[in-house]
Amino acid sequence: MERSRIHEITDFGAPELDVYARLSERELLRHDEPLEGLFIAESPKVIERALDAGYEPVSLLLEPRHVEGEAKNVIARCDAPVYTAPLDVLTRLVGFQLTRGVLCAMRRKPEPAVEDACAHARRVAVLEDVMNPTNVGAIFRSAAALGMDAVLLTSGCADPLYRRAVRMSMGNVFLLPWTRVGDDWGARLHALGFKTSAMAHNGDALSVAGRRLAAEPRLAVVLGAEGDGLAPRTIADCDYTVRIPMAHGVDSLNVAAASAVAFWELGKK
Repeated sequence: MERSRIHEITDFGAPELDVYARLSERELLRHDEPLEGLFIAESPKVIERALDAGYEPVSLLLEPRHVEGEAKNVIARCDAPVYTAPLDVLTRLVGFQLTRGVLCAMRRKPEPAVEDACAHARRVAVLEDVMNPTNVGAIFRSAAALGMDAVLLTSGCADPLYRRAVRMSMGNVFLLPWTRVGDDWGARLHALGFKTSAMAHNGDALSVAGRRLAAEPRLAVVLGAEGDGLAPRTIADCDYTVRIPMAHGVDSLNVAAASAVAFWELGKK
């Protein structure tokens, strides 16, 4: 390891630390416009998954004990400066308790076109205005684990690369192709041979466990915002309306929980 890359923090106002201490996530997104911006990955495992997916590291921030410990492999893979300070100092600097004491600022990549993200997909998830980063991260984790091949997000969704979303996904946001979509996402999916299935509790909805849905060669599972669910127009425009059967008069699940059930049933090969 090149020790010249290791820098103990002595000047807390150093501009190199702005990405960790003084820029909001929205400011990180616009940090190097017209390029794609930056994001923060947290913990060695998540950082390694981002590196595996081709994201470029800008710098690392970590506890000194991790230089030869948990972050050793990450540091070896990153041709970038490494800043160190004790955990209590790091926590005060960044304003939150670090997971595993390691952060990495990384460059975003260009988002693919819908056609490229879905080119080899059999099952895709579409998120309409899911605004909570925790829910977005949990949905990505379920999507990666339970048979989805890509994720599409409308403009009203939380950013999958927000720190909380990345952490909640356990880095699984880096395992699937994803992109943001415009209002024409349904037409573009239909042109690719997908049928669309809206998750909603309408009276004539099909059960998520039905064989008809499982038999579709290409299917998009469409999930709506917390609270309000999918817009009525979205439901009307989808090929199917799908429900999760429930007991005891319960009328809905949290969108992240509903996604796991739907992906398990509809993502089976």
